Amino acid sequence: MTESPTALAGQSADVQHLQSRIVWVLVAAQVVGGLGIGATVSVGALLAAEVSGADAWSGMASTMSTLGAAVLALPLARYARARGRRVALATGSALAAASAVLLIVAAALPSFPLLLLAFALAGAGTATNLQARFAASDLASPRHRGRDLSLVVWSTTIGSVLGPNLIEPGEAVGRMLGLPALTGPFLFALAAQIVTVLVYAVLLRPDPLLTARAALGATTGERPRLGFATLRATPLARFAVGAVALSHATMVAIMAMTPVHLHGHGASLAVVGLTISLHIAGMFSLSPVFGWLSDRVGRLPVLLGGQGLLLASLVLAWLASESHAAVTVSLVLLGFGWSASTIAGSALLVDSVPVTDRPGVQGVSDLLMNIAGAAGGALSGPVLTMLGYSGLGATTMVLVGVVVLWAVLRAPLHRRR
Repeated sequence: MTESPTALAGQSADVQHLQSRIVWVLVAAQVVGGLGIGATVSVGALLAAEVSGADAWSGMASTMSTLGAAVLALPLARYARARGRRVALATGSALAAASAVLLIVAAALPSFPLLLLAFALAGAGTATNLQARFAASDLASPRHRGRDLSLVVWSTTIGSVLGPNLIEPGEAVGRMLGLPALTGPFLFALAAQIVTVLVYAVLLRPDPLLTARAALGATTGERPRLGFATLRATPLARFAVGAVALSHATMVAIMAMTPVHLHGHGASLAVVGLTISLHIAGMFSLSPVFGWLSDRVGRLPVLLGGQGLLLASLVLAWLASESHAAVTVSLVLLGFGWSASTIAGSALLVDSVPVTDRPGVQGVSDLLMNIAGAAGGALSGPVLTMLGYSGLGATTMVLVGVVVLWAVLRAPLHRRR
């Protein structure tokens, strides 16, 4: 059983004040850390092509980063379970800082295998950002859990938007220091992650997860279940994890192929850039709204609403793939649907398991989310080649159908809970 509303969530004024401060510390860390990730992502593909000597390898930057985030999700979650959120989040940010140094070294040698390892290590930044949203829920009242979680997700927007704009000043600083071409932005990434480490290490006190355990009478002698064991024992947690992973796969599959489709149909790079920018805005801009709705209306209705938005996006991609305007609207709806599904699904996962088991199952959720995203991106290329963009939109509807059918089958049990 999860905590009752009167145990932790009936919450004294002191706990509410602590929770508010923790949320804003996490938001600050996400903003600064996001700057570093945005700067890395913006030049990653270019650097991979430069060091490898072939444009065909440029996609390995995002692929290795995604796989790195998946691989590191469980170790960071287990570290959080053992030592608390503060130590785990600071460690993840430190690994992301180390990746920036390794990326510069790999470019200077140059060594493509070392570069791939550095990109994989850079996935620690993504894994840490994902874990931070759950840290916002450790002390949150169930009535405000979706809101607090969504504020941390929303703060990612700032780094995602500003980070790519650091390419030019980063390159200028890099030239002054005699660094290899394209590595200057990693100096900003390094500085941003070091600041993030300090924010977590100094300001995230007392630790939200350890405080929540203490408030609920959890003892250090308890042996919490591992993430996969929790999923086997908790059907509602299985549904939440599956819904988030499938929604992420849907989003990545369409997003990854949209620039290829638009460019192949005569869209300028400006149109492609605007479409992706609007999509990213859709992913994060309304996160607080969906978080508030999940608290007021319920997790399952908001999650199903997210699936409806995803379906609307896919229908547009299917029926109006030749229209640049329609594809842009489709990508915005895709971002909204991902946001609603991820926020509501994450809050539902926290609701479904006790505090002692949360870090493990949250790590599994992030692991499966990243694997699903990588699979969606990898499979979308062959589907686009065989069936076109319209076929990709129609095929991806299957993933939405699985989530909706699963939710319908779970609805009676969810109402009883």
